[in-house]
This record gives sequence, C-alpha cells and structure tokens, in this order.
Amino acid sequence: MTEFWEASFIENQLMWGFEPSDSAIVTKDFFVEQKVKNILIPGIGYGRNAKVFIDNGIKVTGIEISKTAIDLAKQKGLTISIFHGSVTDMPFDNNLYDGIFCYALIHLLNKQEREKFIEDCYNQLKPNGYMIFTTISTNAPMFGKGRQLGNNYFEIMEGLKMFFYDSDSIREEFGKYGLIEFSEIVEPHKNMENKPPFTFNIIKCRKITNDYQSNLD
Repeated sequence: MTEFWEASFIENQLMWGFEPSDSAIVTKDFFVEQKVKNILIPGIGYGRNAKVFIDNGIKVTGIEISKTAIDLAKQKGLTISIFHGSVTDMPFDNNLYDGIFCYALIHLLNKQEREKFIEDCYNQLKPNGYMIFTTISTNAPMFGKGRQLGNNYFEIMEGLKMFFYDSDSIREEFGKYGLIEFSEIVEPHKNMENKPPFTFNIIKCRKITNDYQSNLD
C-alpha cells in the first residue's frame, strides 16, 4: 500500500485538486457546532480536507503514508504536524482528540486492519468526542468491478483493494464504538466534472463514557 500511494502521488501530485470534499465541509459544520477544538485526520494526503477545519479555528494533526503527499502539503503552506506512516501502525502519539475525521481510507484496509483502525481511533478520542468516517458504498459505480476477494471486497485495479460498506457491515464494524448514525452522500469529483460522482457513507460515532452515560440515565 505504501508503494501504491507513493507512486500515485509522485505521478499525479494534487490528483483531487485542492477543494475540500463535501464530506469534509459537512463534518466541519458539525464539529464547529459541537465546539470541537482539535482533530486527527488519518490519511490526510496533501491536506485538501484539512484547510477547511483550520480556517474555522480547529487544530489539525495528520497521519499520512506517503512522504510525497506530506511534502506537497508543506509546499501548499500547511504547517501542521503530520506523522509519516500507515494508520495500521497507530497510535503515533498519546494525545486524545475532540474529533477524528477519516475520508476515503478505511475501505482500503482488510478486515483485521479495519477492526484495529476503528479501535485505535476510538481510543484516541476524548470522552464524548466524535469520530466521522467517509467510506465507499455498495451503491458506488465501481462496486462489483474487478476481482472479488470476499463479500463486498474487490480488487478494482491492480494493487487497489476496496471493501464496500452497506448498512449491515456498518452496524457490524462500528456498532460497539458508539455508532450514532450513518447516511449516504454523493461526492462529486470537483477537479474532474466529467467523471461520475462516487456514493459514500458518512458514519458518525461518539465516545460515550460510563460517567456521562450515568448522567443521562
């Protein structure tokens, strides 16, 4: 996976443009409403989804597997802390965050990696913090394309494996990690308007502590 993304960023550079995804904008609005002050973005890439949070007073820390992507982020003026490594090696620090936003990453992991990643993210949330994942949906146009590796799991091109989430798999994988809600969002390709949009899921979880839960009861 490291080689795949390093090669992709070397060849394609700012491959998604620099406008934030619609998911990032929706999440920013929610985090501002919840007075979230610091967030972790695993798979930050070259930072296109980071600036919308920074511009709204939220401190951002990133994790990124591609050194080239980190260099591109710096060239674009992002001075934030970005850990270089795979999210499968989390945690990279001992900090707890008010929020975590992960865009279009978790579906690139296999089942064991996804399970560890969700737990690692949850463990780095402050009590009552939120984590929001944007994942590819079974309603996306490339679902079922390429070589099938398992249920809803396909190698859609050489070196690129994707797990496509539906409502059952969302409940199964996120249910014990404070799953609040999930919904679909259609993400346009803002730098390639002729390319068909992708259908994603936005999955929202909250870390409810026992003390907080007892106050609710």
